[in-house]
Amino acid sequence: MMKKKIKIIAEAGCNHNGKLSLALQLINTAKKAGADAVKFQLFNPDELVTKNAPKANYSKKFTRKFKNQYEMQKKISLSFREHLKLKKYCDKKKIEYLCSAFDIESLNILKKFKLKTFKIPSGEINNTKYLRHLGGFKKNILLSTGMSSKKEIIFALKTLINYGVSKKKIIILQCNSEYPSPYRDINLQAMVSFKKEFNCDYGLSDHSLGIEVPIAAAALGAKVIEKHFTLNKKFEGPDHHMSLLPKELEQMISSIRNVEKALGKKTKIVTKSEKKNIKVARKSIVARLEIKVGEKFTTKNLTIKRPGNGIPANEYFNLIGRKSKRTFKKDELIRR
Repeated sequence: MMKKKIKIIAEAGCNHNGKLSLALQLINTAKKAGADAVKFQLFNPDELVTKNAPKANYSKKFTRKFKNQYEMQKKISLSFREHLKLKKYCDKKKIEYLCSAFDIESLNILKKFKLKTFKIPSGEINNTKYLRHLGGFKKNILLSTGMSSKKEIIFALKTLINYGVSKKKIIILQCNSEYPSPYRDINLQAMVSFKKEFNCDYGLSDHSLGIEVPIAAAALGAKVIEKHFTLNKKFEGPDHHMSLLPKELEQMISSIRNVEKALGKKTKIVTKSEKKNIKVARKSIVARLEIKVGEKFTTKNLTIKRPGNGIPANEYFNLIGRKSKRTFKKDELIRR
């Protein structure tokens, strides 16, 4: 499903505020930052929420002019045609277009876009109808697990697999569905357990502030990392306040790539970069005092000092008691 490198998804979500022009700017920002993909959200507000559905507590402060969730979602959504324009623009910019669909109609639209990967939002993990329908697509799946128990993850996996998805195509994302997420609730150890418990690769959909958590996820073996970003944290909307600014997104991606390189192989080796320092940092056997030819080497006339281009320090006790074949000056490296 994925290349060997960590797949980094810049989550634009609904941070375009329902404006196509802003969504295009977000694509440019994600591309510039070095993200592998930029992800949006696709939904029909009339299929997503009832007319009087309340807003989440975290969003009330940042969406005061909308009296309920329906009004808010109506304002921050883009049409199917606008999403098609985003998909084509991503293709042009050579960055993967990803999208979370929140209803069956939107899933079918994304299928027409010929997406290779589908992201299941945390809120749909127990939506049997949704899971069965998506399972029939037989595509790669990113399964977000916010607000879910182990039992619910098992249910979602079984449903997807029973309806056509190969288990090898599923990556489970650890997620805490609070915006922003308290560090104490992120639970990266749970992410690591997914491989053992479900035999699936794992990743992180992160809603914490800052970039520390995604970097830690990279060090713990995440195959996918998703993080919200915005052009301005002061924009009105539910997610801007906890999203990364462009420079922060760039820093996060650069840091993840550095960690990725640093993970290396599972075998301890002498690396190419450090070989040149062996003679400088290691030590050799050195004459502590002047040693004359035929004189025995002792702990009193031998010592160990840098550089390491003489007889190596680990042979010190092998020399003790032997006779010197020539004269050595004080502080001279012992030679064979």
